[in-house]
Amino acid sequence: MRFTAGLDTDLRDALLNQLRSLWSHTSTAIEGNTLTLGETEFVLREGLTVSGKPLEDHQEVIGHARAIDLIYALVDRPGPVSAEDLFALHRAVQTEVVHDIYKPIGDWKKEESFTNAVSPDGKAILIEYSKADAVPLLMQDWLALLNRYRSESTMLPQELLRHYAALHISFVRIHPFFDGNGRVVRLIANVPVLAAGQPPIIIPREKRYDYIRLLTNYHHAHSQLTPGAPLVIEDPHFEAFVSFCREAWQATLTLVDQARAAQQRRSIQPKG
Repeated sequence: MRFTAGLDTDLRDALLNQLRSLWSHTSTAIEGNTLTLGETEFVLREGLTVSGKPLEDHQEVIGHARAIDLIYALVDRPGPVSAEDLFALHRAVQTEVVHDIYKPIGDWKKEESFTNAVSPDGKAILIEYSKADAVPLLMQDWLALLNRYRSESTMLPQELLRHYAALHISFVRIHPFFDGNGRVVRLIANVPVLAAGQPPIIIPREKRYDYIRLLTNYHHAHSQLTPGAPLVIEDPHFEAFVSFCREAWQATLTLVDQARAAQQRRSIQPKG
């Protein structure tokens, strides 16, 4: 990862471990995982379980950490990201064993999906994601967008934020998998960010309500996504999500700054 360039090996490894623990903790906690950040770091470092916590929670953070390695490998690998790469990520994060042909792991959803939500004016609403038979075509367009963003040589933070937000919102709007969509998109939408040499954007667990609210507001403002329609509409709801992502990014940028400060202190220490 280019954001670790210039760091001594121990500082680089410490930074990557911090990011792995934070990323795995926050993304799984947003979905209900009960492990704390400290417990997540312990599980990933020691490979042991935490007494009193569900085995499923341990499996989720281990699976997510494995998926992070897949993301790093995708960034370093030449060639476009494919549907098979998304299926591999889905298999990594979806650690629960499901024996149901209508709930495939490592393949697109087979049934329609929706969620209950609350509109900006406080009314109960139903958010309908894209229809199952539309997913292959929509995800073909989505992957083309991802690979275009990845190939662009932009280093401007504002452009990277907009790329991340566009990929994130459109993926959630499609909801291509029966489950695990949030964890997958919080990984894969970072590919252009990492390819530009920046640390990942990690959605904080503490901002879960705001995160869901902003996505809901965007969905509510637009009809169900169908093939041929624009994947992203850059309206005020989109801009609000971009601003949210900008704030979220500060956590990992701060970790990188701290590692570089430690490296700087080493370089000015007298030897002898």
